[in-house]
Order: sequence, then C-alpha cells, then structure tokens
Amino acid sequence: MSAKINLIAYNTILNKEVGRFVRIWIQTLLPPAISMTLYFVIFGNLIGPRIGTMSGYTYMDYIAPGIIMMAVINNSYANVVASFFSAKFQRHIEEMMVAPVPNFVILAGYITGGVARGLMVGVIVTIVALFFTDIDVKHPVITFAVVLLTSVLFSLGGLINGIYARKFDDISIIPAFILTPLIYLGGVFYSIKLLPDFWLMISTFNPILYMVNAFRYGILGISDIDITLAFVIIILFIITLTTLALYLLQKGTGVKT
Repeated sequence: MSAKINLIAYNTILNKEVGRFVRIWIQTLLPPAISMTLYFVIFGNLIGPRIGTMSGYTYMDYIAPGIIMMAVINNSYANVVASFFSAKFQRHIEEMMVAPVPNFVILAGYITGGVARGLMVGVIVTIVALFFTDIDVKHPVITFAVVLLTSVLFSLGGLINGIYARKFDDISIIPAFILTPLIYLGGVFYSIKLLPDFWLMISTFNPILYMVNAFRYGILGISDIDITLAFVIIILFIITLTTLALYLLQKGTGVKT
C-alpha cells in the first residue's frame, strides 16, 4: 500500500513538472532552440571556416556535442530551481512536506521533471544540429548514459539552489556566476590540448569538462580526458548531491520557518 501511495505521489509531482514546462513551451523549449541555432551560425558557419579542423573534425562538428550538452545542463538546472522556488514562494511546498510522502519521492519527482526537460531540449538542439553538421553517433550507449547522468546531476544542483534561495535573485546567481563560466571553460568550444600547461591543469578541476568530453566521445569518438574517469566523477557528484538534497529536505532547510 505504501509503495502504491509513493508511486501516485511521484507521478503527481512528475506530471505537474512536465505539464508546467510543456504548457509554457514558448518560454522553456523554443528559446534554447533559437539560442543554439545562433551558436551554430556564428561559431560554426562564420568562425569555423577560419579555424579549420580540430582533432580531425570540422570545427562545426567538433563543437556540436558541447552545444547540445550546454543546452541540457542549463535547462535541467533551470527547470528544477525555478519550479522548487516557485513552490516555496507560493507556499504550497509546505503541504507536500507534511504529506505522508517520503523525501526521496519528492526528490525523485522534481529530478525526473528536470531530466525530462533537459533531454527534450537536448533532442530539439540535436535536430537543429543536424541541419548544420554531419555528425554520426559512434557510441550510442555512452552518449545516452552521459547525457542522462549529467541531466540528473544538474537537476540535483537546481534543487539545492532552490532550497537555499530566499528571493528570485538567488536562483540566478549560481547560473550567472558559476555555471555559465564553468560551461564556457569546459571545452565546449575548444580542445584543452590547445591550452598552456598551467591552464590545462586548472581546467582538469572543472567537472563540466569531463561531461562535455565524455559526450563528445560518445558522438565523435574523441576525447581530451579518460572516459572511465569522467563517469566516476559524474557518479560521485550525483551521490554527493543526492545525499545533500535528502539531508536538506529532511531538515526542512529553506522551507520550515
């Protein structure tokens, strides 16, 4: 009986989350498609021919996996942080917290919603990429595993940001000052092999570098880092953030007054 109740609660949260971003698709799904198209036009068509090839691929083909991953990261994160904070702001998160629903069910519902939006945007951007590139997925299983785990990871990050946020400005600080710099410095638009030794060493501390390169390996078959290490890092981050998120929900941080 308890499992059935938990499943109903999970489906309810998930349906709410998916329904929310699908209902306002013009704000959640269309902008990433337009933004990523501009990346392909500007960096691929205009700048790419001047750069030439990179790691044996045209510059357009080389940056395509990074652009797709960038869209997945941003939208997975944005969906959960905005939704969870809105629930706090509208004061209906308390009803969920006092309901006979375990915290892991609440966590799973929000995270799955973030993953759904992240993957949906990823598919949309991939379709856009096919108009500009001739990419052929070399390792489908690795490609899907990396994008799924990365979406889970940043959905967790969005939830934690939403837990701590006290005002609307707080949900934009992390994306603007931490997430965006890490993405742009994570090898989306270049190979870290081009960097001087010092900056190459610094780049290895950027977790997004491992996600972008693992995804690039799945699609193109090339990577600047070890794929096994990339999976280990991603999974360790997921375990750490899941533990932290459950702890914060249990304490009622940012929810209980």
